[in-house]
Amino acid sequence: MGYFKTKHQKHSARLTTVIMLLLILLLFIVGPGYMDPPLEYGVAVNFGTTDTGSGAIQPKKPLASQSTPVSEPVVEPVKAAPPVESSEPAAAEEVLTSEDLESIAIKKAEAETAKLKADADAKVKAETEATAKAQAEAKAKADAEAKAEEERLKKEADIKAKKKQELDALMGGIGTDDGTDTGSEGDDDTPGDKGQLNGDPYAPSYFGSPGSGNGGVGYGLNGRGRPSKTKVIPDCDEEGKVVVEIHVNQKGNVVKAIPGKRGTTGDICLYEAAKKTALTHKWPADSKAPAKQIGFVIVDFSVRQ
Repeated sequence: MGYFKTKHQKHSARLTTVIMLLLILLLFIVGPGYMDPPLEYGVAVNFGTTDTGSGAIQPKKPLASQSTPVSEPVVEPVKAAPPVESSEPAAAEEVLTSEDLESIAIKKAEAETAKLKADADAKVKAETEATAKAQAEAKAKADAEAKAEEERLKKEADIKAKKKQELDALMGGIGTDDGTDTGSEGDDDTPGDKGQLNGDPYAPSYFGSPGSGNGGVGYGLNGRGRPSKTKVIPDCDEEGKVVVEIHVNQKGNVVKAIPGKRGTTGDICLYEAAKKTALTHKWPADSKAPAKQIGFVIVDFSVRQ
């Protein structure tokens, strides 16, 4: 019975043989090399028979026992080149011990603690300065507000005092002179209380004769007689009394009227009618009268009128 029955088996056998021959040939050509003699492994130890020795001549056999040391040829040492001087000192080699490490750790911890303390102190200082600055600003603001309020109150007091002085001057100053009071009032340069003993202490006029009546209309204008007037009806159904300040010229005409003065009890809707009513007042002309004489009129309003 044959091994290769088919054509393909024969071709495979030939191909396999060729490949095997090529492999064997390659092993001889490019195979791994070897050392002759082979490399030795381990540590080479110098030959000797004693634990101590000196010199440069190696004996080939064991030495006989000697009572004196064998003199060795003196070999002059080779002089080393002089060291090159360096501008920087050589760093000394330090050997760190456990104590050094502990000291370094302690110093490092102390440095960190000092840094933390410095940071905390800086923070506290900054907060303290900020608080002090805020308190100083608040105090300065409060002082400024208090000073402004004080100045405002003083200004208001001065305005009130000035108004009171003007009102006192407008209403005629002090009362009737009985020879016991002190003061000076008038429009002359000579000190004294200008007016008449039977005059009205609240009248600004220093001339003429006292008027008659109860002074309910046109008071403060004594000596000018009784005025003529026309009543103006207001637009609202309100009752009340409106005091109007009037300015009268020498012709007896009211050139200015200001309603709502002290003593007014009527509603504000009555002011316009009271002003128009005051402007209708007409006093007799008087060339001796001041260019502007100030007085007051009271206008009463009633829903039954």
